[in-house]
Amino acid sequence: MRLQIKNIRIVDPSQNKDVVGDILIEDGKIVSKFSNSEKIDIVDGKGKIAVPGLIDVHAHLREPGQEGKETIYTGTRSAAKGGITTILCMPNTKPPIDNAPTVEFIIFKAQKEGIVNVFPIGCATKGSLGVELSEIGVLKKAGIVAVSDDGLPVMNSQIMRRTLEYTKMFKLPVISHSEDKELSKNGSMNEGKNSMILGLRGIPRQAEEVMVSRDIMLAELTDGYLHIAHVSTEGSVDLIRQAKKKGIKVTAETCPHYFSLTDDIVKVYDANTKMNPPLREKRDVEAIKKGLADGTIDCIATDHAPHTHEGKNREFDLAPFGIIGFETMLSLVLSELVDKGVLSLSEAIAKMSLNPAKIFNLKGRGSLKEGSLADITIIDPKYFYEFTKESIVSKSKNSPFIGRKFKGGAVMTIVGGNTVWQK
Repeated sequence: MRLQIKNIRIVDPSQNKDVVGDILIEDGKIVSKFSNSEKIDIVDGKGKIAVPGLIDVHAHLREPGQEGKETIYTGTRSAAKGGITTILCMPNTKPPIDNAPTVEFIIFKAQKEGIVNVFPIGCATKGSLGVELSEIGVLKKAGIVAVSDDGLPVMNSQIMRRTLEYTKMFKLPVISHSEDKELSKNGSMNEGKNSMILGLRGIPRQAEEVMVSRDIMLAELTDGYLHIAHVSTEGSVDLIRQAKKKGIKVTAETCPHYFSLTDDIVKVYDANTKMNPPLREKRDVEAIKKGLADGTIDCIATDHAPHTHEGKNREFDLAPFGIIGFETMLSLVLSELVDKGVLSLSEAIAKMSLNPAKIFNLKGRGSLKEGSLADITIIDPKYFYEFTKESIVSKSKNSPFIGRKFKGGAVMTIVGGNTVWQK
């Protein structure tokens, strides 16, 4: 099939390109000209922006084992609505992704029922128990693109060292969930003035920073590939910045809630404001923005973590951590970073396409170059909408952004040359 998107603004960080022109798609790839003049579908892109398909490097699809929260079917459709063409799914499923059959199951289900690309992340340790390394070579052969015990940290430093050493031979990044469980124990929000006022046990920023520091030291020791997940504090940003200056192989991500919300919002006792790491303070938000602007933070990811209404509709300290994020990530990036001058549009898109593709070796993605896979997100910068519970495609509705009005978002999502979602 052939598709021509005409008169559209093309923003492609991989080519330093920002021009108005046409995009031609044939047989699932971007081409410079069609092989013949047979049937061509034409889309008028006037007033809209084409960017490389967004890649979310941190998401929880919950399948297998927790299908009441999300499935590959519902999760990929939610992602498509948000302009996301590729998902990297975390391994804390039931059973966890620590064996080849589970990897193969997810890939099969995604091919059969999903509408965007899905790449599994494997457990760093068996069962994510932090005791014994997973059979990482077997997992790599089955199709994983990274390892992590996300949801849980690898508390044992020797095990983390061995993980970083062993994954080097497979060129797999190790994604660190940076949390000292002893420091964060029984906490449910950021430790500070608001936790004292609300009478909730706090999680100090040092619970994150201690482990960020340790893992950076181990990456330096092993020369391994370290990727730090969901950075939320000023101290973590500083540690990563210094590590990069030293030439340590470390990359990092943050999530939209960490540059758009503070722990002030928790005052309503809404469990949809409860996440791990927790929302921090204004100085942390400003540090995250600065880290994005100066390149310290490489990626923006959702940490899409669906939970049922029954799970979240409990006392704040008893409710599970996590919020959904597929359908709001792009709009939050546009409104909080691009419109406010923190990042240019090209810089913002690079953190959701080019950089993820490079870090996780996703060949053919993150670019609109000729020969690249035709994964494309079409943005309408003048698209006004209200994010309502009724409009959410995800199976779960746990978002602190419900009721917010947005300007700018995805209006078409193309995966492998096929339009999988359109407003």
